[in-house]
Amino acid sequence: MSSEVIASRAYLRVSEIANNRRTKEKGMLPVSAATWWKWVAEGKAPAGIKLSPGVTVWRTADVLAFAESLAGGAA
Repeated sequence: MSSEVIASRAYLRVSEIANNRRTKEKGMLPVSAATWWKWVAEGKAPAGIKLSPGVTVWRTADVLAFAESLAGGAA
């Protein structure tokens, strides 16, 4: 199976998408977790998948497509 197929099936948590203020780790996007959650609530970012009351994940492919749309489609 190619890495592209695996990546399209993988899931990300908000800690992997957004910057973490506490640990100073960088996420995929240069935004805070609060901004990411705000964008999700406003419908700007893709909706997450609720796995349990405290766990939400996003499809990697959806987050990458969203990031490309922010960059004007430049890849």
